[in-house]
Amino acid sequence: MQIGVSSYSFSRLVNSGAMAQLAVIGAAKDLGFEVIEFSTIAVPAGKTLPGFAKELRAESERVGLPIANYTIGADFLRGSGGDLAAEIARVRTEVDIAVILGAPGMRHDATGGYPADHVGPRSFDSAVARLAEGCRAVTEYAAERGIKTMVENHGYFCQDSERCEKLVNAVAHPNFGLLVDIGNFTCADEDPTLAIGRLAPYAIHAHAKDFHIRSGSLPTPGEGWFPSRATNYLRGAIIGHGDVPLVQCIRTLRRNGYDGVLSIEFEGMEDVLTGIRIGRDNLARLVAAAG
Repeated sequence: MQIGVSSYSFSRLVNSGAMAQLAVIGAAKDLGFEVIEFSTIAVPAGKTLPGFAKELRAESERVGLPIANYTIGADFLRGSGGDLAAEIARVRTEVDIAVILGAPGMRHDATGGYPADHVGPRSFDSAVARLAEGCRAVTEYAAERGIKTMVENHGYFCQDSERCEKLVNAVAHPNFGLLVDIGNFTCADEDPTLAIGRLAPYAIHAHAKDFHIRSGSLPTPGEGWFPSRATNYLRGAIIGHGDVPLVQCIRTLRRNGYDGVLSIEFEGMEDVLTGIRIGRDNLARLVAAAG
């Protein structure tokens, strides 16, 4: 497996102005990562997304750190004012950015769920056909450009492994699969080991993420924690410091033939560069321990 990092891990530094997004590439290289992925690119004032994507690619080539994936938001229920055709067209323009970046894959969301004023069925099953239509239309466009597309277990509504499996099989396209985030299953109160066992065969890309987890029956832990779907408490952790069974999940991915990128998404409260550095070192050991 290649150990990578998402630019999202550096977002506190980028958003505060302490680090330019272009500098994230060199920082990731210095920390020992083999690849990087970009999540929702922060375009500097006065520049365009396509133009800045060219700069990011040039910098990645200069530094010698390939861009492995591109991550964007999407919503085939609510996005573009609820106009499915418009949302498909918008997401296809992001595929063009992935091409500019030289990334072999692009992750987009499926949906965050029904709008509050929705009338009628609100189940995941009732949404699958529309979500699959959107995902299929995007991946058909992407396949012509050499880009694989995927959705992630992310956003509460499309987060459980059973729901993700239903969606990928409804799309039923060889260019489409899943970005499997090991830690994200806890946001839907699902055991990551069971979820990975179900979804590993569909993985195109993978995230290593760790959380501190506390029961929702306990008093609120306060600042820095957020609720799972069932209101258990979660807080981002340095890889290896939290409660997510990472070694078992990595072993399951490997047993199912996955040997691609395992990319860190750091969401902890600790100093960003310290948290990412320790996480990278720990993940290297965990991958070795997974056999």
